[in-house]
Amino acid sequence: MKLHELKVTKYKKNKRLGRGIGSGSGKTAGRGTKGQNSRTGGGVKIGFEGGQTKLSRRLPKLRGFKAINRTTYQVINLDDIEKLNKTKIDLKTLEGAGLVKTNKPVKLLSDGKISIKSSISVHAASKKAIDMVKKAGGDVTLISVKTASASKPKQEAIEQK
Repeated sequence: MKLHELKVTKYKKNKRLGRGIGSGSGKTAGRGTKGQNSRTGGGVKIGFEGGQTKLSRRLPKLRGFKAINRTTYQVINLDDIEKLNKTKIDLKTLEGAGLVKTNKPVKLLSDGKISIKSSISVHAASKKAIDMVKKAGGDVTLISVKTASASKPKQEAIEQK
C-alpha cells in the first residue's frame, strides 16, 4: 500500500445526550420525554421483563455432568472382525480395511459372533467381547491410549525456573 492510496474514512459522531436546551431538542435534552429512560442511569437491567419472572428463571436447569477430557472411541464389532477373516488384527489392519481412522482410539464391542481364532489388539474392549474372543480361542490385547496431561508440563516449567 502506498501513501497516495490511503482513503480518509468519515465517522459519524454519536449524539451526546443530556446537554441541556441548546442541543436542538428542547427541554428534554435529546432523551425523549419523561420516564425512567430519560433519567441519568435510567433503564432496566438485562433480562428484566417488566416484573414477570424472567426467562432464565422459568427454564429448568440442565442436570448432569460433562467430562472435559472424555475419550471418544471408534467402535468396531465382532461382526467386522469375522468379515476380515484374519488371525492377527491390529490398528493398521483395521485402518487398511477402512473400518477405523488413525486419529481416534478403537473399542471392541460384542455385537455379532466370532468363530475365528484371532489375536486382536485395540485400545479398549467390553468384557463380553473379550469373553467371546477367548471362547473362540483368540486373545485381546489392550493398547494404552496416549493422553497428554496438561498439568505435567506446567510442573516441569515451574521446577526449571
